[in-house]
Amino acid sequence: QVQLVESGGGLVQAGGSLRLSCAATGRTFSNYHIGWFRQAPGKEREFVAAISRRGSSTYYLDSVEGRFTISGDNAKNTVYLQMNSLKPEDTAVYYCAATRTWLQGPYDYWGQGTQVTVSS
Repeated sequence: QVQLVESGGGLVQAGGSLRLSCAATGRTFSNYHIGWFRQAPGKEREFVAAISRRGSSTYYLDSVEGRFTISGDNAKNTVYLQMNSLKPEDTAVYYCAATRTWLQGPYDYWGQGTQVTVSS
């Protein structure tokens, strides 16, 4: 069992930055890859970024590559999503999730989400 808790969301102006955190608990956390997803009002949830369980590989949605950086701290069981040069279209609820299968899912565990709002 893995429990995920996101934090770090908020309101920021366009061009600003936020760092989201995904804190995980559970003895088997190190067996999972972690992904970040987002869901804007009226839209389907979309994949944003992922990091492999050992941190050796990352993958990004095209529209965030170069602006967002995913990283992990295994000692703290925490994965971060550093978001720079934010745009209004980045506004969404952001979720982290855990999967045993790199990039393909299914994602077995999900956090409750954290709201990110980017004003123009």
